[in-house]
Amino acid sequence: MSPLTERYVRAQLAGERSEALAIVHEALASGFSVPAVHLELIQAAQYEIGRLWENNLISIAEEHQATAISQLALAVLFDKLPRARRNGKRVLLACVEGELHDMGSRIVADFLEMDGYEVRLLGANVPAKSLAERVTAYAPDLVALSATMSFHLSALERAVAAIRGSEQRAVPILVGGRAFTWATDAATKLDVQGFAADPAELLKEARRLTQVAA
Repeated sequence: MSPLTERYVRAQLAGERSEALAIVHEALASGFSVPAVHLELIQAAQYEIGRLWENNLISIAEEHQATAISQLALAVLFDKLPRARRNGKRVLLACVEGELHDMGSRIVADFLEMDGYEVRLLGANVPAKSLAERVTAYAPDLVALSATMSFHLSALERAVAAIRGSEQRAVPILVGGRAFTWATDAATKLDVQGFAADPAELLKEARRLTQVAA
């Protein structure tokens, strides 16, 4: 981690919201672009928080506290997003049922917004039936589904099946999330059209699947 990210993580673990936001503003003032703050500060910090939690070095309460601070930081950054002209395409994002970690999908939503997409973010823990209903109602050009924990891959399968059984059964589906770090071949077993390991790759795949020029 960079020294700035280390400071941000310390602020997260201390519960110092004002200090964490001050570091975000410091990064912007020092020349970081908004996308760079998303990836090199907030996402990098969340990876470290996840590592600490997975190794039982922090409690679930501390992990929740840290994540809440990053959610606040993303909210502060939202109005600062450099937005491209609307491209006429709509994307619906959701974390599958049982998946409570939605930071990755929030960052992805911001990147899609910056790229000109109209975005609907359903957030964490979306049941398959409700997801399919929203897909039918919104009729997006692309659905992006996230699973962070590998034990939620079965919920991802149910989500894909529910969409394929809906009125929008032909909509392209893109999947991603840290669950695929441990199950590298999982995406190939699903009835989906794309896989992305990070926001940059997701944008590339989204453009391909929605036929939007870079």
